[in-house]
Amino acid sequence: MRILVAGLIVLSLAGSLPAQKKKKGKKEPPEITQTLEVLPDPPNAIAAETARLSFAVSPLSTKGLLSQQTRDALKAIRSAAKGGSIIKLRAFVAGNGDLRRIPNIVSDVLTEAHQPLPAVSTIFVGALPLEGAQVLLEAVYLDKKPVNPSGLAFFSGQMVRATVDKPRPLSEVFGESVSNLDLAAKAASADMLRVTCFVSQLEGVSDLQSRLTGAFPKAIQTIVQVQRVTGPSLTECEGVGRLNAPPAAPVEYLNPEGLPKSAAYTQVVKVNAPKLVFTTTQQSFGLDQPAMRLMMDRLKKMLDSTNAAFDQVAFACGYSLTGKATEEYRAVRGSYYTGKAPPASTLLVFEGLPSNDATLGLDLVAVPH
Repeated sequence: MRILVAGLIVLSLAGSLPAQKKKKGKKEPPEITQTLEVLPDPPNAIAAETARLSFAVSPLSTKGLLSQQTRDALKAIRSAAKGGSIIKLRAFVAGNGDLRRIPNIVSDVLTEAHQPLPAVSTIFVGALPLEGAQVLLEAVYLDKKPVNPSGLAFFSGQMVRATVDKPRPLSEVFGESVSNLDLAAKAASADMLRVTCFVSQLEGVSDLQSRLTGAFPKAIQTIVQVQRVTGPSLTECEGVGRLNAPPAAPVEYLNPEGLPKSAAYTQVVKVNAPKLVFTTTQQSFGLDQPAMRLMMDRLKKMLDSTNAAFDQVAFACGYSLTGKATEEYRAVRGSYYTGKAPPASTLLVFEGLPSNDATLGLDLVAVPH
C-alpha cells in the first residue's frame, strides 16, 4: 500500500514539472488594451458664405436599419456636394431608431474622410413617404463657386389647417399652403431652391409631390408627417429661394400682400450679407418660461461664438412636443428678437427630439454682424 501511494506521488510530481518549468520560462507580454478614438462633436454653430450655399436632400431607402440608412443618405449628400463642405444637416427620423446616433455617424464618416463637420439637427417625425425608410437628410453645403450672386430668401412656413368642426381634405389644405408659398416667392422675386412641407398624414403623397414639382420645378423637396397619430388635415410648407435681384440692405424683411401679417414672425427675410450662420437644435427641458429663456440664452451663446446675434436672425425653426411648450415659447421669443423685425419662422408640434426630457427645440439661421 505504501509503495502504491509513493508511486502515485512520484507520478503527480512528474506531471507537474513541465508546468513549473513553463512558469519559470519567458514571460508572456501583457495584452494591450485597445481604446476607440473619441469622435469630435459636430459644432453648435457654423458660418458660411451666402453666395456659395447650395441645398440637397437624400433619397429615401429601406435598406438596413437606421445606421446603414444614415450612412447611405450621407453618402448621397456627399456625392451631391461634389467635395464641397457640408454646413448644416437636418435629419428627419422615423421608426424606433435612436436619434442620438445620427451626429455620431456623421462625425465618424466625415472625420474618416478628413472633411469638416456640419451643425446637425435631428427631429423625430411620425412617418416618411416610403414605408420602411427611417431617415431623410436635408443638407446645406458650399458650392465650389458662387451660385447666389444676389443672395437668398427665407420663407416662413405657410400654415393651413382644418378643424374637427370644419374638416377639409389634406389635398385642399396642402394646395393652399403651396399657393401661399408661391405667392411669397413671386413677391420676393426668388426662385425656390428647397421646399419642406410638414403634413398631418401621408395619404396620397405622390400627388402632393407632383403638386410641389409643378409649383417649384427647380426646388428639391421634402414631405414628412409630423406625428404618428393623425388628426385634422394640416400642412405647413417652408422654403429657401435664390433672389433674382439683391435687396436694398444686407437683411430685408418683407410681408407680401395677401398673406397673414404677425408681430411674431416675418413672411420673407431676404439676405445678401457675406455670410450666414447655421446653428444646431437647442432644446428646452421644461414647460415654463424660465426653461424657454434658458434655451434662448444657450442659443445666444451659440450665435455669439460666430459674431451673430438675435437682432439679425433670418429664420427660426421650432420643434415643439406639446401645445403648452408652444405657448410658453411664444410668450418669451419676442423679448429676444429685438431687431428691425422678427425672423421668418416655422413652429409645429413634432413626434420627438433627441432627449426624452425635451419639450421644445429651436435652430436658427442668422446674419453675423
